Amino acid sequence: MAESSPDLWRGLSDVARAALQTRDYSGGSLGERLQQTGRVDARELVGGIPAEVGIPGVEVFHRRVFHQRYRGYFSEFAREGEALLGKIGLWPKQWATAKMYSGTSKGFHIHPPAIPADTTPEAWFQRLFVEEPTNYSLRPYDKEQWDVMFFIQGICEMFLIDERAGMPRKKMRFIIEGDDLRGESNVGVVIPAGVAHAIRSASSQDLIMVYGTSTVFLPENEGRIEHGIETPETPADWEKFWNLA
Repeated sequence: MAESSPDLWRGLSDVARAALQTRDYSGGSLGERLQQTGRVDARELVGGIPAEVGIPGVEVFHRRVFHQRYRGYFSEFAREGEALLGKIGLWPKQWATAKMYSGTSKGFHIHPPAIPADTTPEAWFQRLFVEEPTNYSLRPYDKEQWDVMFFIQGICEMFLIDERAGMPRKKMRFIIEGDDLRGESNVGVVIPAGVAHAIRSASSQDLIMVYGTSTVFLPENEGRIEHGIETPETPADWEKFWNLA
């Protein structure tokens, strides 16, 4: 039997020993892992995101994908008035599709929230998401752009940051699998106005998405967070914005 030793790496050169790092495979809480690259699968957020770590108004819901051997697969996005979108009263006014080549990114952007004239943003968000979070009829879907996103091919890393006035600046970072990868992480995602969002194609496949918006597209309603270039790696500008206090 080999002699045990507290120094597992004594057989390596000093140069190699100095360069080594040990990866942390510990689980960590959901909140901790939502801040880290690739540490949360979308399936962990289905069925209700804990309030202490979730961004109010963000929803992640499971979709059924039917793979047909030798032919392909079939999946539904949503049915009007049913399931999660029916519950929250959201049905898109416009549908679109987008393709992102493998290893590319789509930078942070935000849609402006519609604030009633007789209140402040802080008071409005407090009412919508803290005092009456299930009173979905209050949400002004027809006046501000909410997104609902679906991914039909590839792997997406999604970044979300709550930038609404008076709301805690919560962040969520998780992995969504396209319909071609059948599993519990085939999901749809609802993103409210005022929540910054970005996506990265995180596999060797192109990423194909379909998304609906609660209002029709208006260029003036898309505020972009400037960054240097959309690259396969997370841009340094994203990291700087991500790490703001």
